[in-house]
Amino acid sequence: MKHETELLEAAARGDADAFGRLVSSYQDRLFTSITHLLNDAHEAEDVVQEALVQAYFRLDQFRGDSSFYTWLYRIAFNLAISSRRSRKSQVSVEASRENAGQEMPDPSGAPDTNLLHQEQVREVHAALATLSEEHRAVIVLRDLEDCDYEQIATILEISKGTVRSRLHRARSLMREHLERVRRREPKS
Repeated sequence: MKHETELLEAAARGDADAFGRLVSSYQDRLFTSITHLLNDAHEAEDVVQEALVQAYFRLDQFRGDSSFYTWLYRIAFNLAISSRRSRKSQVSVEASRENAGQEMPDPSGAPDTNLLHQEQVREVHAALATLSEEHRAVIVLRDLEDCDYEQIATILEISKGTVRSRLHRARSLMREHLERVRRREPKS
């Protein structure tokens, strides 16, 4: 944490290299999270790039009440929601299936195990795509980013109780979707 603080102080003084080192430790994680949120890798790339630019120019607004990543994620999250609303079209299941192949298969697994895993990943991505923005955000932050309730509440600017209820509802909706999908599959 001390290293991060030193980089933040140097970046606030105008050291672009310090900001670059700070960002390099978070950009992949941020990209992955925003991709899950938007279900569109190209759009996520644009959002993350814009978030990094905004963070650099607004670094003087970072108060240190939360971690730098939480603050950066909040900027990216707001941009993602704005981008998504401006699109005005819901993410399709087909787009979710296209993006589902981004995970690398386990090279140690058997081919049929890898195929089963890829299919499960596609199903989860499709279920995630059916959720509203508010429900998808809590799932991404909790289950994919492993944020605690306090961090999620800070990022989304909601209470911890709201985080809990949205997370419970989001998981229920995903479970229902996955059960419907599995009931439709023919048994082999």
